[in-house]
Amino acid sequence: MKINARAFRPLQRLFRLGLDGVEYAGLLVIAFATSVAMYDEVAIMVKRGSVTLTDLLLMFLFLEVLAMIGRYFSSGQLPVRFPLYIAMVALARYLILDLKEMSEWRMLAVAAAIFLLTLGVLVIRYGHVRFPYDEDKDAEAGDKAKAYVRE
Repeated sequence: MKINARAFRPLQRLFRLGLDGVEYAGLLVIAFATSVAMYDEVAIMVKRGSVTLTDLLLMFLFLEVLAMIGRYFSSGQLPVRFPLYIAMVALARYLILDLKEMSEWRMLAVAAAIFLLTLGVLVIRYGHVRFPYDEDKDAEAGDKAKAYVRE
């Protein structure tokens, strides 16, 4: 919604600043909680004296969340592919952890879900390359401030 009345402009600015503040505070809480969880996982691995594949996959999940937050802070945009990557790693971890207790159909369903997420990433990537946003074309022409999608 775009309001052109001059009386509403200060209110719009205040509202936008308030939303940005809440958004950044939420991202900082998520980053801090992810860092604490990562520290706890490392402490468990050190105490146990060994590292398993599930530990490594969990660490990759934590790193992907932190990378997604960092990307959002640096560009102001959240690439759709990051949550898809996180979902793929989470499903792979689930598959590895519960492999012995899963039925064949459940294993196939999880593998199919990972495959569908992979296809989704490929489609999104192809779409960004083949059909770039107008803002990206402006950025390529020299106006770097308008770049919205960077892959």
